[in-house]
Amino acid sequence: MLPAYGSKVRTTIEIDEAQRGELLKIAGNRGEKGFSSVVREAVDLYLKAYASREDAVRAALGVRGALRGAEGEALKAEVSAVRRRWR
Repeated sequence: MLPAYGSKVRTTIEIDEAQRGELLKIAGNRGEKGFSSVVREAVDLYLKAYASREDAVRAALGVRGALRGAEGEALKAEVSAVRRRWR
């Protein structure tokens, strides 16, 4: 779970001109002059997605070794087949 955010701090990031232009366009469509709120929103979305991935990895690792015998071998064979077809 992400911490609650409160006060804002100034920071510097480096973006290219195309990114700046797109951010300004999004901000303009929202009736905003600058794009700080757009960047904050993007950072929040990224942090939530990152935390979600971390949770999914922990959950997946938590079931490691849960399948035994024929059931585990069948899943392993199916995953291998999917990987071969994927390439």
